[in-house]
Amino acid sequence: MEDMQDPGKKVQDYRDQVIKEGEKMVKDGFPKRIVRLNEILQSKAFNIPDLLSLHSDLKIPVPQADFFQPILDGTRKLDKMECSFTVPGTNVYVLPCGTVPANDEIVQMINVVKPLVRQLVEDANLLKIWVSFLIPKIEDGNNFGVSIQEDTLAEIRVVESEAAAFYDQISKYFCTRGKIISKVAKYPHIEDYRKNVQELDEKEYLSLRLILMEVRNHYATLHDFITKNIEKIQKPRSANMVNMY
Repeated sequence: MEDMQDPGKKVQDYRDQVIKEGEKMVKDGFPKRIVRLNEILQSKAFNIPDLLSLHSDLKIPVPQADFFQPILDGTRKLDKMECSFTVPGTNVYVLPCGTVPANDEIVQMINVVKPLVRQLVEDANLLKIWVSFLIPKIEDGNNFGVSIQEDTLAEIRVVESEAAAFYDQISKYFCTRGKIISKVAKYPHIEDYRKNVQELDEKEYLSLRLILMEVRNHYATLHDFITKNIEKIQKPRSANMVNMY
């Protein structure tokens, strides 16, 4: 059966619901988010005293020197699928230990951080439309409150943009790590490539911790800015303004 409810009434109900949720988010949601983020930042997973513990085994062995001796002497030629590696610097066909694992500790941290970043994007989007619905119709004069609303929108858009950029940062970590590990597999005897993987894991740990701090700070600054100006945001124009002619 076709819904006979007026579409305009549905839009108004949606607007009222957004305003209600936005006010609740600022009052209750943001403080809870800030407390939760502080708890995570103080947890063991995000307070590793020795970053050396982050180093993971790539399971890519270094071939023994005598393994290549028959090839160098010209007495034997290995088939492509006969061993894990051909002559150093050539293509890799098979790894003896199977797949190269990701860093479990970093992956667990990412699994914690990503939902929090996504939540920040969603919260920022809710606040953005909340403030937009509170902006009154355009009139001459008495627009100081409207300017505060516009400043609030600008702050929210910055937060939303930076939060979305955090996702790109995480994906780049896996892409970069994979490229370095491919170098380790192709040149297993070069220690610098292995060290590079370890340095990248340490850097990502610090980056993930910094992302959490930034997410918390965004919530804190938005909450502080909005609560300080809540009256002007909710009621940008004075109801008792006297028109002068």
